[in-house]
Amino acid sequence: MPADARPTTDASFQPPVLPRLEPDGELARRVRHALDSKTKPPGSLGRLEALALQFALVQDRPDPRVAHAEVRVFAGDHGVVAEGVSPYPQAVTAQMVANFLAGGAAISVLARQFEARLAVVDAGVAAPLGAHPMLLARRIADGTANFAQGPAMSGAQAVAALSAGVAMGRELAAQSVLVVGEMGIGNTTSSAALMAALTGLDAAECVGRGTGVDEAGLARKAAVVRKALAVNSLEGRPPESFGAVSPEAALRALAAVGGFEIAMMAGAMLGAASVRALVVVDGFIATAAAAVALAMDAALKPFLVFAHVSAEAPHARWLARIEAEPLLSLGLRLGEGSGAVLALPLLRAACALLAEMATFDSAGVSDRA
Repeated sequence: MPADARPTTDASFQPPVLPRLEPDGELARRVRHALDSKTKPPGSLGRLEALALQFALVQDRPDPRVAHAEVRVFAGDHGVVAEGVSPYPQAVTAQMVANFLAGGAAISVLARQFEARLAVVDAGVAAPLGAHPMLLARRIADGTANFAQGPAMSGAQAVAALSAGVAMGRELAAQSVLVVGEMGIGNTTSSAALMAALTGLDAAECVGRGTGVDEAGLARKAAVVRKALAVNSLEGRPPESFGAVSPEAALRALAAVGGFEIAMMAGAMLGAASVRALVVVDGFIATAAAAVALAMDAALKPFLVFAHVSAEAPHARWLARIEAEPLLSLGLRLGEGSGAVLALPLLRAACALLAEMATFDSAGVSDRA
């Protein structure tokens, strides 16, 4: 899709103002000096040192910490499932939400394990959900429309979902870490369509097996993505780089082929960054949301930690396009935030090393000559 593509509606979204971090400022120099003074060769703790510095800049303090770990699983349904893109019925979305709330899902177990507070966000589940203390009702509609036949949502709905996400992100307490996950049958197809629209890659390079489709299912998903791009007029010359995608083009693509949970995740990332919370991004679908949010404001990038590269084949390509380096590679492809929450112990370790590790002087250890 051309970077200057015209939006299909007059809807517009104004992202929150994000702090501009200074990677070469006084705080950064102070933290680098502190890390280099520890009893180790400079840089020998690798990505943990980079995490400590990133976290310090995000929190604007030399001693960052994870005071609050908040997991948000955004749930929404997709009309495109009518095209046969998933081996699971749409009813599974609501059933899995019930499993999250009952504490039986993978993310439920992992959130407990890593002392993170879990909440599920109803962004647009097709089936009605009962009230629950862990359920945040932010439903835009009962699922999106079938984007192989027309736009998934109106421009106004896309902006409403983004804005609801921003509000949630801005509610985070100081020194919070937001772990972002999702649930929605059909959302790998939505993410693939967003990827194709925003990068210009062929649909075959953007689709993966999702919940486990076979070769015929994979070909069907690619065909549905191609059809969706044509139906929604998202075809055209790709941008020279992802950074050339305009906010208007991203909003247009989001409304055309996105999902309510994807839009709300994108908004939550922006909202969290505006209050200096670090955001941990999960797999393929969460990365699609991050890409939309980055197109809205590239200043979001240093607030994001990409937890892992998933086994969903196009995820590595998505990460490469937005120049994101994941922390882990564990062959995961579940979603839910299950890969993102695994980054929490690494974040805590980075903070602890910065705060507690002895220096050469304090330990009486000879530094390099």
